[in-house]
Amino acid sequence: PFRVEHPAGGYKKLFETVEELSSPVTAHVTGRIPTWLRGSLLRCGPGLFEVGAEAFYHLFDGQALLHKFDFKEGHVTYHRRFVRTDAYVRAMTEKRIVITEFGTYAYPDPCKNIFSRFFSYFKGVEVTDNALVNVYPVGEDYYACTETNFITKINPDTLETIKQVDLCKYVSVNGATAHPHIETDGTVYNIGNCFGKNFALAYNIIRIPPLQPDKEDPMNKSEVVVQFPCSDRFKPSYVHSFGLTPNYIVFVETPVKINLLKFLSSWSLWGANYMDCFESNETMGVWLHVAEKKKGRLLNIKYRTSAFNLFHHINTYEDNGFLIVDLCTWKGFEFVYNYLYLANLRANWEEVKRQAEKAPQPEARRYVLPLHIDKADTGKNLVTLPYTTATATLRSDETIWLEPEVIFSGPRHAFEFPQINYKKYGGKPYTYTYGLGLNHFVPDRLCKLNVKTKETWVWQEPDAYPSEPIFVSHPDALEEDDGVVLSIVISPGTGPKPAYLLILNAKDMSEVARAEVEVNIPVTFHGLFKRA
Repeated sequence: PFRVEHPAGGYKKLFETVEELSSPVTAHVTGRIPTWLRGSLLRCGPGLFEVGAEAFYHLFDGQALLHKFDFKEGHVTYHRRFVRTDAYVRAMTEKRIVITEFGTYAYPDPCKNIFSRFFSYFKGVEVTDNALVNVYPVGEDYYACTETNFITKINPDTLETIKQVDLCKYVSVNGATAHPHIETDGTVYNIGNCFGKNFALAYNIIRIPPLQPDKEDPMNKSEVVVQFPCSDRFKPSYVHSFGLTPNYIVFVETPVKINLLKFLSSWSLWGANYMDCFESNETMGVWLHVAEKKKGRLLNIKYRTSAFNLFHHINTYEDNGFLIVDLCTWKGFEFVYNYLYLANLRANWEEVKRQAEKAPQPEARRYVLPLHIDKADTGKNLVTLPYTTATATLRSDETIWLEPEVIFSGPRHAFEFPQINYKKYGGKPYTYTYGLGLNHFVPDRLCKLNVKTKETWVWQEPDAYPSEPIFVSHPDALEEDDGVVLSIVISPGTGPKPAYLLILNAKDMSEVARAEVEVNIPVTFHGLFKRA
């Protein structure tokens, strides 16, 4: 299954600028859309990869485009609008890149004189609000987000931008991830870096309560529930997601570090961007932290393992005094984002493969964390669960060394952008996860994985480039995988229609239907299905 090649380079279309639509367009359906599938698939990604003659350089720099596929009575429409962020509006107004993005420095305004330029050095960094990563609900509202302190309220029906929201005004964090956890009652949990006690760095878990009968904006009631310490008081780790179960919060602290001195110094003095502020700690490996969710109390257990990058938690659950933590890891301490510059991703296939050769290798893993430690077991493996090969060894310095069970591994083939039947199985024992298969960083297949047996099911077509698969449960589902999987696919080489929405049967990843559109759709990262 690992021998698929892409010499035609059709994947380059994922990184091409497109125009927004003034109104939704009708998609051409082949197969039959399930009648029960009613609602909207909302997704975010970059859609503008240059402003005039100025190019964006990194995958996470292009201006945020919000996409929507609507399903109603077997018919499908497609709509998309640029999010009217400060970054976008100012770029459109001044016809240049105004706000520094993840991997692209915004040069000072050439029209300003030397004095006003000099003074703007002391304003500090204008943080981007380019909400290109994900969209999620808070109460009855929907927000598009990136990983800074700015999130953007949007209208999920019209895709219009409502307003920019600064999380700093509500709760003590410098930013928040694009991967909040949302409980069945609507409670939102997220994590962000912050300044803790006596100026040491820390990570705050924030909780936004569900909408109350008084209909007040839940954001006003956000609070910090627990603070995780930082392994290095001046250098926080990059955090992209975290784990949540009914009783515990799991935070994985990786060796990819943010150099705060670089981050806080005047970028304009040396033409820096966010990527320039990352560095790797070559010796710390990975530290895992656990807190009790309800009491907001840190467990004083020091879990350690060897170095990896982590972006996406698959799922986390409790079993008999253990936490099972399933992750999409990349082995090693070098930052994987170093490989996601657009120049790399747009290269010819042989060059794409050559670049990926030296990158960290992807692997889906299961770690098992014992919650009850007996010093008498020093030197022993504490994992007594019958179904896993993962181990946790208590060392004499009272740290616990973890070794994983591998749940998916293929050379330079990642199981990434994992999704599960989240409403019913998030934070609970589960069997299936759905992922996007990356082949040397090129997304070329959709994969279902049985985490218990390691069995896989794959959907793949030549010169077809899918996106993160979103699981939608059948309304009368009896089993975990009763439902469909939705993905946006581009197929630039294969005939008149450049892109389509693909619907697969979640049982066996066989095609149920597709809805083709006449326009190209660039890469999208994350999103959700909003039931009608």
